Amino acid sequence: MLNYASFAMSTPQASPAGRVIRFGVFEADLSAAELRKGGVRIRLQEQPFQVLAYLLQHPGEVVSREDLRQRLWPSDTFVDFDHSLNTAVNKLREALGDSASSPRYVETLARKGYRFVAPVQAPKPAPAATPSLPSTDHPELDVPLPNRRLMRGLFGLIQIMYLIFYLSALFHLPDLGRITESFVPGWKASALFVAVIVTAGVGIILRCYLLSAVSFDYGRLRDNFERLFLAILVLDQLWAISPFLITENIGFGAAFAATAALLYVPFAERTLLRMAYPKAR
Repeated sequence: MLNYASFAMSTPQASPAGRVIRFGVFEADLSAAELRKGGVRIRLQEQPFQVLAYLLQHPGEVVSREDLRQRLWPSDTFVDFDHSLNTAVNKLREALGDSASSPRYVETLARKGYRFVAPVQAPKPAPAATPSLPSTDHPELDVPLPNRRLMRGLFGLIQIMYLIFYLSALFHLPDLGRITESFVPGWKASALFVAVIVTAGVGIILRCYLLSAVSFDYGRLRDNFERLFLAILVLDQLWAISPFLITENIGFGAAFAATAALLYVPFAERTLLRMAYPKAR
């Protein structure tokens, strides 16, 4: 019995892809011991395939009958070698649609042996894979991938800024009451005063959560922020007009500029989180 592994080791193509040898419309898979024509397997017995495999290892070379005997039958095997080899070659030619009189694949050389005369095409080895370099572009935004720590730091500073706003308002409630009464008279001043207290309390809870989440690099911070974005937007827009409460101290122009900047802040927060926590495409 022939060891197919020895065939695979002796072929110049030692890789798995190199064990499939093509010739004409045929291909021989030396590992699986299969002959295929146009991708369809052709039934071929063991010894004829062994003859084909050895001839394919030496295309264009004369292979003696003695070489085939040594390959196909061990020295201690007693068999009618000439008859068996002739039968194997005839079955091989039958599978290939070949003939001894006008050979296209296997040529018989009188008193010498056999020669495989068809061009043999072994698969080219696959080119070595080039390691892909990590992308330097943000997967969602058309910008280079930013420094994640910097984005988280800026987001955290915004939360601290709002906390200062809220705490300052609560620490100066008496002054806040006088300002609201001078800003809007009557019951509207009371409503504005209550709104400042309530939104400041809610804002403190919200900002403490966001600050702690970004500090501990919570992976779902972006998702949670986007779920709460509408509520955060309303809260931030209400506090964006707070600079007008101190117009007498800073002037109308400064109050207007501060309000314009604060109106944009919630959108900046969302962008910072998108840059710090990108989602794969």
